[in-house]
Amino acid sequence: MSAPKSQKVGTMVKPSFSVIGADVLITGDVRATSDLHIDGVVEGDISCATLVQGPESRIKGKIEAGSARIAGQIDGEVNAGELAIEAGARVTGDISYESISVATGSHVEGRFMHRRGAGAQGGAELKLVSGEAHALT
Repeated sequence: MSAPKSQKVGTMVKPSFSVIGADVLITGDVRATSDLHIDGVVEGDISCATLVQGPESRIKGKIEAGSARIAGQIDGEVNAGELAIEAGARVTGDISYESISVATGSHVEGRFMHRRGAGAQGGAELKLVSGEAHALT
């Protein structure tokens, strides 16, 4: 991931990303117009520009993001334009994406649904089986 972006506000420099640390538990929805890095636990829906989830992080809720890199545990729907599911990630829920990469060693229980730009649904429905994606008939 590239270096964090910054915005100058008056004489202060304000980063355009937020971090939820490993020792933080959030119960409730999280909305951010900036990028979000989560190492802690979130029990609620998440909406942000870019989501980066640490490997020890747990999220229970729906995720809406322009792009997302998932490395921890998720129990809920994932809806992202560009999605990367890292080795060791555990996702229970349906996944909607425009582009996706799924690493060997990840585990997904749910349906994969490809969408065409601007949120339009379409394409094949996929299921991950032992590290391989297979079209459902």
